[in-house]
Amino acid sequence: MRLKTLALAATIVTAGLAAVVTTPSAYAQAAEQFIPLLVYRTGQFAPLGIPWADGKADYLKLVNARDGGVNGVKLTFEECETAYDAAKGVECYERLKKSGSGASGFDPQSTGITFALTDKAFNDKVSIETMGYGLSQSVDGTVFAWNFPLLGTYWTATDVMIQDILKKEKGSLKGKKIALVYHDSPYGKEPILLLQKLAAKEGFELALFPVTPPGVEQKSTWLQVRQQKPDYLLLWSAGVMTPAAIREAQASGYPREKIYSIWWAGSDHDVKDLGDAAKGYNTLSIHNNSVKDKVHDDLKKHVYDKGQGTASNASGVGGMAHTRGMMISMLQVEAIRAAQEKYGKGKSLTSEQVRWGFENLNLTAEKLKALGFGEMMRPVKTSCSDHMGTDWARVVQWDGAKWQIKSDWYQADKSIIDPLVKELADKYAKDKKIERRNCS
Repeated sequence: MRLKTLALAATIVTAGLAAVVTTPSAYAQAAEQFIPLLVYRTGQFAPLGIPWADGKADYLKLVNARDGGVNGVKLTFEECETAYDAAKGVECYERLKKSGSGASGFDPQSTGITFALTDKAFNDKVSIETMGYGLSQSVDGTVFAWNFPLLGTYWTATDVMIQDILKKEKGSLKGKKIALVYHDSPYGKEPILLLQKLAAKEGFELALFPVTPPGVEQKSTWLQVRQQKPDYLLLWSAGVMTPAAIREAQASGYPREKIYSIWWAGSDHDVKDLGDAAKGYNTLSIHNNSVKDKVHDDLKKHVYDKGQGTASNASGVGGMAHTRGMMISMLQVEAIRAAQEKYGKGKSLTSEQVRWGFENLNLTAEKLKALGFGEMMRPVKTSCSDHMGTDWARVVQWDGAKWQIKSDWYQADKSIIDPLVKELADKYAKDKKIERRNCS
């Protein structure tokens, strides 16, 4: 009797095990793709960093909520606070690069951190996405296989500024003086080399005015500006340095319409509290900030109306910095989508596979419209040799209450930039003993 009972129990257990094994994958974990988010919500650049970080996280939330992820693959992400400090940025990178299925790619959100991570990316095989910033020569994908300065660099921005000034001066800058007031850091120093080349070509005098970080105190700088009377002034600032510079320009009597700032010094928070004091202030934009696109409506419907938005105040959605954050995440997501077309949908991809996606982006006008970005940005296509894609930028001006578009879209003149990219990429390859890739 006891043997029969044991046999029956064994039969029941075996049947139960069989049921567990043969049950469809109800308990199988869905594929996930991990995206690390380096942010600076604290520190000197926090006014810029907060909406930028909010935009990055919001777009990833939107893709999960609206689309169920990318072809069924859920996007996971984790923030790490850098306070815009290179050492902290490296610590965040080291901690997050192996999380989940492996980091899909890093937006360092800092030129200094980008410099620190570029060497590591080669060894770790992790992509570094720097939309509108970073190492300008990393456009050259034959040397910088893991860097992607998408949509534009500080060199393309510099050239566009000079193009617009040339237009105002009827094609000649001979005898003119152009000043650069810059954050004394790798970020602020990026345009100097190209400006020196352009000064030699166009015949203008270049005056350099470094500002000690964080840039709150600038009186001595603007006293020099007042004394030297430059015809135009380029401003390479961000965070607290920007409104401080605009106030000093007003106090010293320097006309704001003669100032051109890089896009990171041209967000809504930089000027809205200044009102008429910033009237006439010019900045560059790599997207059409005069409109809100379908992606903003989708974000409201699928994320903010459900109380899941990242920003503490939804009024920041649609601002320049928030929108750029969304664009950065969108490019990351589309790199994942492109890689899935090659390596398979519905599964987690390695960082090396996602790198292929970054290198094979092809966002046509039709694709951008479908994604909800069609009214805001121009098409972009990358390749093995070109890790920037087509660069577009336009000048916008603060009218005391809002930004107004003041130019058509510009593209940088590559006649000086391309040789400079090659020169510095060659030097990097030689110094690091890197063999150029053959992209033919």
